[in-house]
Amino acid sequence: MKNDLPEVAALQALLGDQRHAYLRAPYPSWETRAAHLQALRKVLLDNRDALADAMSADFGNRAKQEVLLAEFLLVKEEIDAALRHGKRWMKAQRRRTNKWLLPARAKVVPQPLGVVGIIVPWNYPVLLAAGPLISALTAGNRAIVKMSELTPRTSALFEQLIGQTFARDHVAVVNGDAALAAAFSAQPFDHLLFTGSTKIGHDVMRAAAEHLTPVTLELGGKSPAIIGAHARFENAVDNLIAGKTLNAGQTCVAPDYVLVPRGKEQAFIDRARVRMAKMYPGFTHNPDYTSIISPRHFERLERLADEAEAAGAQLHPLTDSAPDAASRRFPPVAVTNAPADCELMREEIFGPLLPIVAYDTLDDAIAWINARPRPLALYLYADDAATIERVTHETIAGGMAINETLMHLACESLPFGGVGASGMGAYHGYEGFVTFSKMKPVLTQARLNARGWIAPPYGKRVNALLRLMMRF
Repeated sequence: MKNDLPEVAALQALLGDQRHAYLRAPYPSWETRAAHLQALRKVLLDNRDALADAMSADFGNRAKQEVLLAEFLLVKEEIDAALRHGKRWMKAQRRRTNKWLLPARAKVVPQPLGVVGIIVPWNYPVLLAAGPLISALTAGNRAIVKMSELTPRTSALFEQLIGQTFARDHVAVVNGDAALAAAFSAQPFDHLLFTGSTKIGHDVMRAAAEHLTPVTLELGGKSPAIIGAHARFENAVDNLIAGKTLNAGQTCVAPDYVLVPRGKEQAFIDRARVRMAKMYPGFTHNPDYTSIISPRHFERLERLADEAEAAGAQLHPLTDSAPDAASRRFPPVAVTNAPADCELMREEIFGPLLPIVAYDTLDDAIAWINARPRPLALYLYADDAATIERVTHETIAGGMAINETLMHLACESLPFGGVGASGMGAYHGYEGFVTFSKMKPVLTQARLNARGWIAPPYGKRVNALLRLMMRF
């Protein structure tokens, strides 16, 4: 999008307005910040049914209960935690001063960065707009939020509600296509947070580099699950299927593939079918299962499955229903023997296809994961301390859950973020406050101090002091 187009000019003017407003009030009190958080909490919870209905219309079908559990409950908990702890997070932190600087005092002072840009994906539009916004407001910032064009009803309603709640020079929502998103990421924000694909993450980081804008990137990737040799197998399968089918697998931390002890592949498939029948009876018309967001995304999942099968993989439908393009309902399918170089095994799946990879030893499972880009999440099913210790310390992922999927994201006290190809930086809780703050180091020197003892002209006195300082 050209910089002389009206949408970009309006965005630039909005950023200028917010920056001027920030400079007029660069350090909001805790009472002011808390009022902003409470206003956000009220508008989102008061309008949760309308937002959930808009989201269901955008997807084609998405159960209101799922939206309330996966988005609004998490937003509520995040705001409540910020209200409980934010005042303490704002306080200056005393730090030790080394002996040669005494009697100076040292501290770290958290300051708002200024104006934050937030780019929101389509898959959890309320959660992934409000989550970073909560951290930004707790830290005392102003924010501009770019919603996804793939959820137009939700995005328009969110813009309307935020507009009714906040002054536009404090929090504003902008809507537009991918071209506006590209222009958005090129603006000189004080911090930019992007949630989306690794591919677009490269573009965002390149655009931000023009102004040296610091970025937090939440990029997903292929999150593995390991079922240990002595795990509670049925519990592991049940939990993984629940995690994979939430939002029909359209979740950045969904289990992307499962490493199972060799010989357990069929047992996994059999148990997964039992679990699916229990969770989604009468699957074809079950209202609890989410549709795929768009025809293009639906066709991509079909292509991934077809290409894997053509390359020698076996597809194992977990229900008796076939994919339905009209409703974009794509039933879960387990996949075995998928070649490592097929697209299914290289790209983040972002849907209800679940490759099963057999392993012989824990060494093999760890080596498989470490040979690939670092994931956003890693899931381990094991009860023995030795396995848990090894996987925890010998793999690197953005986050990890043991005997659970997805729920580490719901723990507001844990930082959420990627590593390597799955992103950089983190937010949620205290780490979110730090992300959107300048943790300014401040040294205060006492009136009487020894600074003059080491000033030029250098000579015997300074040499003697240096020998003393190097010894101690």
